[in-house]
Amino acid sequence: MIWRGRKVPSFYTNNMDLSKVQTLIEEAITANETLFLIEWNVAADNHIKVVVDGDTGVPLSECIRISRHVEHNLDRDSEDFSLEVTTPNVTDELVNKRQYNKNLGRILKVKTNSEKLEGKLTEIGENGITLQWKAREPKPIGKGKITVEKTQTVLFDDIEQVKVKLIF
Repeated sequence: MIWRGRKVPSFYTNNMDLSKVQTLIEEAITANETLFLIEWNVAADNHIKVVVDGDTGVPLSECIRISRHVEHNLDRDSEDFSLEVTTPNVTDELVNKRQYNKNLGRILKVKTNSEKLEGKLTEIGENGITLQWKAREPKPIGKGKITVEKTQTVLFDDIEQVKVKLIF
């Protein structure tokens, strides 16, 4: 069996109809155009986990609506399952380009192929993001340091990991 582009180990091939689960999740999410799917999976014990995010966050009522849509359209008599609909944790990586929109103006920690950056997300383009931060550098003339404002555009293709920095 192939699922999400990978061969599924035999312990995952139970009586759960994965294509039906995927269709139900997609139906529930597309009913609200501000929501988008981060990931979903079905564990060996038929535990379905759905992670959704939204352009302006995800209210609890939307998680309940998605859960009910999936649960009420699966037959509990033929498929014993548990269902969890959740939103990404604040410490999770940003994995979908739409997640950047709601984090505009926040400090991001970005790991690329060649460097680690930390700065305020100031712009989201078609091909990448722009970060801005302040740095202390030696004066061009004389002793001492000055504070300079740095700006760098990072292409999506170069990004390995992005997390929102929590500030307390």
